[in-house]
Amino acid sequence: MKTGGRADTIGVVLAGGRSQRMGGGDKGLLAIGGRSLLERVIARLAPQCAGVVVNANGDPARFSAFALPIAADSVPGFAGPLAGLLAGLDWAAAHHPEMPQVASVSGDCPFLPRDLVSRLAEQMQSAGAPMAIARSGARLHPTVGLWDVSLRENLREAVLQRGLRRVQDWLQSFDYVVADWETTPIDPFFNVNRPEDLQRAVQFAGLVD
Repeated sequence: MKTGGRADTIGVVLAGGRSQRMGGGDKGLLAIGGRSLLERVIARLAPQCAGVVVNANGDPARFSAFALPIAADSVPGFAGPLAGLLAGLDWAAAHHPEMPQVASVSGDCPFLPRDLVSRLAEQMQSAGAPMAIARSGARLHPTVGLWDVSLRENLREAVLQRGLRRVQDWLQSFDYVVADWETTPIDPFFNVNRPEDLQRAVQFAGLVD
């Protein structure tokens, strides 16, 4: 278990999707400047949390180089990021019940802010909200947030009983807060969805590495 910043937070990297817009496969293992997307995401997130777990499906051995726990979806059929968030919340509750919150990030966002968790926590605590979501410019990033672990049973019902798949659909049931970031020199939540995004990420890496 890697150790890092906040002692009350587990980081969850959401890497359980099928990467259809990239042609399938493990998008997180694609390289930017000699380092994979996942390596870059973990390097940004790990120093901010007490530990990190990767949400991924299929054979976990392909991620063995990261030496991190792997939490697969408990909901079958690649049910989307809500299922990944649920897997992260369940893992935290089972393995670190003393930790009250989970910070989730997308596995294809290689330039995450280094103050992500602290700023989300500040907004969440000052408002007494159960969750805080990242925003850059006018764009909300629902998969990048800080979540109270006590939300997991509500989330389980939303996924299994109501069939919700998008994080933003679940958010509508709560009073959540946001933390804002600038989009210069790059948007810190730039994500790699398509092959052309990978090329842009190579250029961006030269600005922030």
